[in-house]
Amino acid sequence: MTEHPSTAPAGKPTSYSRVTLSRIMTAVDVNLYGTVHGGVLMKFVDDVAGAAAARHSGGTAVTAAIDEIVFSEPVRVGDLVHAHAQVNWTGHSSMEVGVRVVAERWDQAGAEPVPVATAYLVFVAVDADGGPRAVRPVLPATPEDQRRFREAEIRRAHRLARRRAIQAHRES
Repeated sequence: MTEHPSTAPAGKPTSYSRVTLSRIMTAVDVNLYGTVHGGVLMKFVDDVAGAAAARHSGGTAVTAAIDEIVFSEPVRVGDLVHAHAQVNWTGHSSMEVGVRVVAERWDQAGAEPVPVATAYLVFVAVDADGGPRAVRPVLPATPEDQRRFREAEIRRAHRLARRRAIQAHRES
């Protein structure tokens, strides 16, 4: 697990950061193919992830990176879409937030929600001047939360390795 300085606020369990946002998709959300535009879902993902990051960090947090977003099923007009987010991992000032998006089909009452997208975003907690500030550690309590924490560390290592490799290539 990542070390946190003694000046960091006391840790909070993963469950503390969990947030769900829901909305019905309308005709203004569609693309040329008649399904909800990916950009609309991306903003929705960023909104719910930002809420989870702010809740966990106790203040303003800004999007630093969208590590990955995968669209698995199209969303249609009339679908009730739920975006579920939680902080998976924390560093000194950064946090990885995982998001799962599901849709309740408007024409299939009582059916199970359909998974439509997943995403991983990196947020940085900022102070009033816009500089990074320390965040409390996330404390994964369940085996699922521990798995998410470990996988977030793998994604972070890959992001950092990719950045180093690109910088090395540009310098050569």
